[in-house]
Amino acid sequence: MNARQRFDEELQALSDSLIKMGETARTAIDRATTALLTGDRTLAQQVVDDDDQMDEMERNIEQTCLRLLLKQQPVARDLRKISTAIKMITDIERIGDAAADIAEISLHLTAPMFPEIQADLKAMAAATQDMASSAIAAYVKEDLELAKQTQEKDDIVDDYFLTIRAVLGEKIRTDVSLMDAALDYLMIIKYLERVGDHAENICEWVEFYKTGIRKNDRIF
Repeated sequence: MNARQRFDEELQALSDSLIKMGETARTAIDRATTALLTGDRTLAQQVVDDDDQMDEMERNIEQTCLRLLLKQQPVARDLRKISTAIKMITDIERIGDAAADIAEISLHLTAPMFPEIQADLKAMAAATQDMASSAIAAYVKEDLELAKQTQEKDDIVDDYFLTIRAVLGEKIRTDVSLMDAALDYLMIIKYLERVGDHAENICEWVEFYKTGIRKNDRIF
């Protein structure tokens, strides 16, 4: 096996690790939102406990990227792939962090509150899960069209965020005793909104990897 073949195998292993990390993050947000909507405290605690696994994956992938940069002389496309991995793991890890934060809040929610928002909250959670899954799929398939479609879904998540925030804000204004519970839900929808943002970022890095262009700036 020549040096190029070995390098290609290492690049493939890097992609496999990134895909595994992405699937772990997607599973975490699925479980966190399920725990929130069903009141499953055991599942919520599992998400919190598993967050360290995401941090370890991030460290291992980062070390792999640095090793490939130091030991090889990657051409432009290879360099983009490694650079994409370094950038993507930050967004993937933050999706995992958001999942853990949602799960941690749900652990001390005594029961679902504010029935007026529950349908929108469920829909928002489903939309963010869909974005996370689609963003990872876009990377796996190197699918620019799927990446674009995923980015467009961020407006849906943002609309749910604004709608739920308005309802919660009105609740606080009319009954101060509801402030603590409302703030918990405001934090939850903010974390969900951030998951959408990180999924959008991942799609931008897919575009960068495939084209060398991100946000209209040619880099490589």
